[in-house]
Amino acid sequence: MNGEQLMEGLSNFINQRMEEWKVPGLAVAIVHDSEIIFCEGFGFRNVEKGLKVTSKTIFPIGSCTKAFTTMAMGILAQRRKLDWDKPVRHYLPTFKLYDSYASEHMTLRDLVTHRSGLPEHLFMWYNSSLTRKEIVERLQYLEPNHELRSVYQYQNLMYMTAGYLVGQIAESSWEEFVQQEIFNPLSMADSNFSVVKSQETDDFSLPYREKDDVVKAIPFRNIDAMGPSGSINSNVTDMAKWLLLHQNQGNYEDKQIINPGILTQMYTPQIVIPLSLEYPEIWHYSYGLGWYLTAYRGHNHVQHGGYIDGFYALTTLMPQDKIGVVVLTNLEVNPLREIITYHICDRLLGLDEVPWNERIKSKLEEAKQAAEQGKQNTKPQPKTGTQPSHPLEDYTGDFEHPGYGIVSIAIKDQQLTATHNSIVYELKHYHYDSFELLSEGSDNFQLLSFFNDPKGTIQRLSIPLEPTVKDIVFERIPDQSILTTSFMEKFVGDYDIYGQSSITILIKDNKLFLSLAGQPEIELVRYQGTEFYFKDVPGYSINFTTDNAGVVTQAVITQPNGVFTANKKVST
Repeated sequence: MNGEQLMEGLSNFINQRMEEWKVPGLAVAIVHDSEIIFCEGFGFRNVEKGLKVTSKTIFPIGSCTKAFTTMAMGILAQRRKLDWDKPVRHYLPTFKLYDSYASEHMTLRDLVTHRSGLPEHLFMWYNSSLTRKEIVERLQYLEPNHELRSVYQYQNLMYMTAGYLVGQIAESSWEEFVQQEIFNPLSMADSNFSVVKSQETDDFSLPYREKDDVVKAIPFRNIDAMGPSGSINSNVTDMAKWLLLHQNQGNYEDKQIINPGILTQMYTPQIVIPLSLEYPEIWHYSYGLGWYLTAYRGHNHVQHGGYIDGFYALTTLMPQDKIGVVVLTNLEVNPLREIITYHICDRLLGLDEVPWNERIKSKLEEAKQAAEQGKQNTKPQPKTGTQPSHPLEDYTGDFEHPGYGIVSIAIKDQQLTATHNSIVYELKHYHYDSFELLSEGSDNFQLLSFFNDPKGTIQRLSIPLEPTVKDIVFERIPDQSILTTSFMEKFVGDYDIYGQSSITILIKDNKLFLSLAGQPEIELVRYQGTEFYFKDVPGYSINFTTDNAGVVTQAVITQPNGVFTANKKVST
C-alpha cells in the first residue's frame, strides 16, 4: 500500500478525537520510507477569530528542542571541538554546583542524560528574567537530592547549561549555532527560538488551557533564557524535514549534516528510567542523548515530548521501520499526541489497532481520582484559632535566596501578596505565621512560612518550591533606601571604647563602614532604625544612640563575648 492508502481515514480519526478531548488545534506530519506522506493542520490556531491551523502554523515544540541541542553538541563532537566524556569544567572553568564532587566530575554526557543528581528546581527559572549566564552562575546554590549518575531525574537546567556551553565553544550562541548548522541546511525557514518571534509571523497558534471543563486562551510563556531545554517553535512542514534527517542517517538532500555514528549514540541508552510497565505494548524506558528510548510492539521506538504553557508536542522515530511522526497541539497536557502517534504507528506497522483512546481515558480518570485523594491526604490540617504573630506590615519587604532570587511581600486590599519571578500570589492565612500560596495558574498546595530572628523581627521565610529537598529559605534584604548620604553622615566619626581603643565610622562608595586599627574595614548593613550588623561577620552588630536633638552620641557594639559602648568623640 502507498502512503495515501495507509493514511485513509486518518483525518476523520483526528477530528473525532480532537472534539472528544477538546483540543482546539493541532498539526501532524508523517514520514515513511524517506517520504513525507502526511502533513496537515486541524482545528483552530485562534478560536475566537476562527483562524485555522495549517501545515505552516507555528507551535512551540517544548522539550522536543532537547534533541536539537544534543545534535548541535554532536556536530561539535564530530569536528573534535567537544568530547562528551570530558568534565564540563574543561569547557566552562567557572562551572560550579552545590556538590563539589559533581562540580569537578560532571561531564557533557551527564548534562544531557538527566543524571546530575539535581532535582528539577523548576521555580528557580520559571518566568525568571535572568540571563542564561546568570542562571548558570546560580546553579551552585541549588541543593541536589542524589549523587551524580545515581538516578534519572528530569533536569531542564542542565540542558540549558549544555546549550550555553555550545555557544561558548562555537564562540557565538546556541541559537546562532542551531540556526546555521541545523535550521539552514534543512531549510527550516519558519522555525525560531522565541515565542516573541512567533507572534510576529502571520501563522502562529495561541496557547490554550482547560480548567473546570472550559478551554480558554492563556498568555504565552517566554522561556528564551532556558532556550536549549525547550524554546524552539516550529511547524509540521519544517519538522518533517527534521524527521527526514534522522530517517536518512543524518543526510538531507545529499548533505551529510551529522555522522550516522553520532545519531546511533543519541539512540543508545545512557540511563535507565525506573518505571513499571504500564501497557503490554510498551517496553521499559531509558534515556539516550536527547531522546527517550523504548520498544513499541516489539519495534525500536525513539521519542521526546514537549510541554510549555498552552502547548503539547511529541516527536517520534522508529529508525528500523523508517517511520517518523510529529504531533503539535495547542492544549497543554492532553493525551491526544500519544493517541494519534500510536494509531499512526499501528497503521504503518501493519498491526491491529490498539484501542489507545479508551485505555488512556480510563487511566486518566483513575489518575484524576487518585490525585484528588492524594491532595486531601497530603494537605496538613490547619490549627484552628490561630492568627499571625505580627501586624501585616511587619511581614512586608524583600527576601532573597542566592539561587531562587527575590520574593517580595506586600499588602494589597488588606491581604498579603508574594511576588516571585514576576508571578503574584495571594497569601491566605493558614495558621500561626504560615500562609497558603494561591495563584490562578496552579492548584498545588504550598505554604509560605515566616520566621523571627532572636529580636522578634520577621527575618526570613521558607517555601517548599522543590519538594525533594529542604524548603527554600529566603533571608530578608535590609531596606537600604533610607541610606542616603545625609542619613549616614550623622554616624561618621571616631568613637572611643573605654579610653583604650577607638573605632572609626566612614562612608565609602555610598556605603557605611567600620574601621579598627590593624583590621580590614567592615561593611555595615542596616538592620532597622539606627542598628546595623557586620556584613559576613555573624553575631556582631552596632546600634547608634542619639540625644534628644537627634545627634549621635554613642555606639553600642554587640559581639559574642559581650556588649561594649563607644562614645563618639566631639569634633573640634
